[in-house]
Amino acid sequence: MEQLLIVEDDRRLSQGLCQALKTEDRRIFSCQNLKSAREQLLCTDVSLIILDINLPDGSGLDLLHEIKDSSPAVPVILLTANDTDMDIVDGLEQGADDYITKPFSLSVLRARVNTQLRKSAVSAKDSLLTIDHFSFDFSHLHFCACGKTVELSKTEQKLLRLLVENRGLVMSRADLIDRIWTGGGEYVDENALSVTVKRLRDKLGAQDYIKTVYGIGYSWIEIVGCEKDMHHE
Repeated sequence: MEQLLIVEDDRRLSQGLCQALKTEDRRIFSCQNLKSAREQLLCTDVSLIILDINLPDGSGLDLLHEIKDSSPAVPVILLTANDTDMDIVDGLEQGADDYITKPFSLSVLRARVNTQLRKSAVSAKDSLLTIDHFSFDFSHLHFCACGKTVELSKTEQKLLRLLVENRGLVMSRADLIDRIWTGGGEYVDENALSVTVKRLRDKLGAQDYIKTVYGIGYSWIEIVGCEKDMHHE
């Protein structure tokens, strides 16, 4: 069942949104401030969040950052009276998936909510990878090896995603460093990559999968047939 969280301090508007968005297979939760929203998020697995920026106990943008850090796949729609072009650009650049200004059309809001939920469902399906005894869910940041959950740092998650999405190919050290850390903006010691690769191998027990290609970089290799049987003996 889909679960939506509405964070809006105008109780009348919040009630109207709950009524407009509720369906038979959808539950709606509403909060009037950041404190109660954070508490709700601790006990509820939400599918989408509608978030006001101007709240009694702070800025909704702070909560947006927290959500995107912990659950980047959860879509967040900012619904706010801040309606300048600069406000909209700032909200989207800070991680919002959509931005709707007040006053607004309920039919348009419903359509945008449904669009974000569809995108999220497709993304979740595409981001779940099962490779032999590994299971990697990049949407919910859940990683398993041999049925056991493995905790990975953000850097390790980035490295893993690059390797498994390009499995069978060799990724150069320079490309990995650029895409994981810098985006070309700052210097990073190459030893940082070696350390991250070792930690990822050890945590996953993936010494047979993450291969070093000396003088070039790293590759997630695909083990097939009798080769796989030999590794598991």
